[in-house]
Amino acid sequence: MAPSRTRRAKTKTGAVTLKAVAERVGLTPGTVSAVLNNAPSARSIPQHTQQRIRAAARELNYRPNFFAQSLRKKRTYMIGVIAEEIGDAYGSMVISGIEQCLRQRNYFFLTVVHRHDPVLLSQYSQLLTERGVEGMITVDTQLTEVPALPTVAVPGHLLLRGVTNIVLDHERAARLALEHLRHLGHENIAFMKGQPESADSEVRWNAICRVARELKIEIRPELTIQIDIDEATPQLGYPFAKRLLERKVSFTALFAFNDLAAIGAIRAFQEEGIRVPGDVSVVGFDDIQGAAYNSPSLTTVRQPLERMGSMAALTLVERIEGRKDYPAEIAIEPQLVIRESTTRRC
Repeated sequence: MAPSRTRRAKTKTGAVTLKAVAERVGLTPGTVSAVLNNAPSARSIPQHTQQRIRAAARELNYRPNFFAQSLRKKRTYMIGVIAEEIGDAYGSMVISGIEQCLRQRNYFFLTVVHRHDPVLLSQYSQLLTERGVEGMITVDTQLTEVPALPTVAVPGHLLLRGVTNIVLDHERAARLALEHLRHLGHENIAFMKGQPESADSEVRWNAICRVARELKIEIRPELTIQIDIDEATPQLGYPFAKRLLERKVSFTALFAFNDLAAIGAIRAFQEEGIRVPGDVSVVGFDDIQGAAYNSPSLTTVRQPLERMGSMAALTLVERIEGRKDYPAEIAIEPQLVIRESTTRRC
């Protein structure tokens, strides 16, 4: 028995071709291609014909040839993601949002990690460009040069040509946290400043200082501790909370740079017999996935990290696909999430 026409229209690897789908429905490959690739010309094809084509593609288990499409359209559909750290709670949530958005739009992404090494950052930017990415998203990375490709920075604070910055309203965030602590009766508040490597550290600290002045909350040097290590675990805050206690200056609340630092500080306090929140209330920042499951669960300023990643990806895709104008900045509103780690001062 001679092989069927559909069987002949297969690649050497056994994958069903576009021609096989066309033969199944008795239409030209061009018509089938227009429907399966959602081309503008498909609008003139009757709806019942489009449904018949898609049904045949499903029955034959047809999968588009990505490389053939790329060559034909001179596109790679690839995005470069440059991250400081891929396994930390902040970066992983942002990248999750990026992935969800790009998957829906049939884009791929390549991720590189520079760990704040400027040489690696420069090399990886060049490497991604050579690999044919059409744009880049940076995560917790401080850009200093105008990039060669359309870029979205999460977060971004430096205005650069060709870059859209996704930024949190840090002044609003500081106000939410400090007004919450003041409402609970806390006046002697300790502060953990972020590590210099983080893109948000300086902006967040400046916002806290401005809001504290407005609210007449004193920021005392002896109750301010600088984090000077780059760590993706609660170890970020643990030793610095210990140093704070060694100063023997009383305080009733701590506003930490981020949730990891806050969780590490809580552990340090508990080891010294200090109750949280009975003796010291603690506020974090970010609302990472583990914040709600810490003991006690963490009061924190929420950044919608997954949404920020998704927004970055959508903005970049729109630019790549022809949007000529682009916003220099997209502001995100924070939200205070009150849990068990804060209470009224006794």
